[in-house]
Amino acid sequence: MRYEEIYTLPPLVTDYLNYLSAIKNKSDLTVLEYASDIRLFLRFLMLSHKLVDKSTDFDEINVSEIPDNIILNATLNDAYAFLTYCRTVRKNDTNARARKAVSIKRFYRYLEINGKIENNVMAFIESPKTKRGLPKYLTLDQSTDLLRSVDGKNKERDFCILTLFLNCGLRLSELVSINISDIRDNGTLVVTGKGNKERVIYLNDACISAIRSYMSVRPKDRVVDRDALFLSNRLTRISREMVQKTVQKFLEKAGMADKGFSTHKLRHTAATLMYQYGNVDPLQLKEILGHENLSTTEIYTHINNEQLKKAVDSNPLNDVKIKPDSEGKKS
Repeated sequence: MRYEEIYTLPPLVTDYLNYLSAIKNKSDLTVLEYASDIRLFLRFLMLSHKLVDKSTDFDEINVSEIPDNIILNATLNDAYAFLTYCRTVRKNDTNARARKAVSIKRFYRYLEINGKIENNVMAFIESPKTKRGLPKYLTLDQSTDLLRSVDGKNKERDFCILTLFLNCGLRLSELVSINISDIRDNGTLVVTGKGNKERVIYLNDACISAIRSYMSVRPKDRVVDRDALFLSNRLTRISREMVQKTVQKFLEKAGMADKGFSTHKLRHTAATLMYQYGNVDPLQLKEILGHENLSTTEIYTHINNEQLKKAVDSNPLNDVKIKPDSEGKKS
């Protein structure tokens, strides 16, 4: 969904999205996620209320003219039927469905606060239970192999992208939004994270070296966005999709295409490596990653099985064993 599509949604929804952006200071990406979730729900309402022909492609249903009363009178059963549809037809996983439940709940809370509805039944919507597993990440050797796999016409740019991901734990949205002016002479990088919140990241030698190498070959003429750090071949700011394709290309080249890694897994990797090898405590890691809550950071502070084994082996009682019976001892 593109940002301009927000203004094709019903006024009730557009007003809410403007509130998220202007008052709650949510990032454009977050606003788009809410918009996409709510639009899906409205499409489902139109289909279930027979406001469109059942043969209509679901993703082509135009919600711009859905009657306000259909939105305002939606029930918990409507919400649960929608979540069932997302699971069975759209094959959304638990996390995706949980996000949609939250989007619906918060939208109707806004409508209630603004006097659009009195009996807000959506306040009682329950989210699907999510399983909080350990984050997937590259090992140190895999990370090194990935960096060494970089070659080609844009090798300095691509190496710099991977280096910042693996050393700084950046989000994809944060990386593509980096401006040259965000890089300070004191070796720090100002990053704009979720909710347009800024944080300062200290660049290590690898990052500084990679940035210098890239800047020495970065195009200067005919550049559309002169302050954008990473440029596409069309001399515009590099897109999220281009970065994702670049990461996947080198993951494949390094022999890791089928291991479920992605740009976000590189963020997991940076956090895990800092914790395992850098003696970084969770509070420091929280600041580096730009997390709101420490509980979010703690998923990165898992310990691998080898470390668990070493911890048990290091127990001082490890060498205390039962003495065998003396040979020839009479019973």
